[in-house]
Amino acid sequence: MKIKKKDKVKIISGKDKGREGVVEKVYKKTGKVIVPGINLYKRHIKKNEKMPQGGVVELPRALDISKVMLVCPKCGAAVKIGYKVEKNKKFRVCKKCQSKI
Repeated sequence: MKIKKKDKVKIISGKDKGREGVVEKVYKKTGKVIVPGINLYKRHIKKNEKMPQGGVVELPRALDISKVMLVCPKCGAAVKIGYKVEKNKKFRVCKKCQSKI
């Protein structure tokens, strides 16, 4: 999977198109990521110890990996990711500016 935890990503489709955020969690088996503050839905919560008053809470829902693009830390654009191998180490490379990510 080309996107990892703590990567800055840009949403390229859906209701949050154009917004940016940092990946909080990656689900490798299903190919989804969670970005806080993006793709929110409302959930009704019963009273419990954590929320003694209950109520409606907004939670982030997982986004498909195909709907996000990595933002290159050097050039600042949403880019595709490539790989290079040097001295038996594999690392990610920005396809626009060829810098290591």
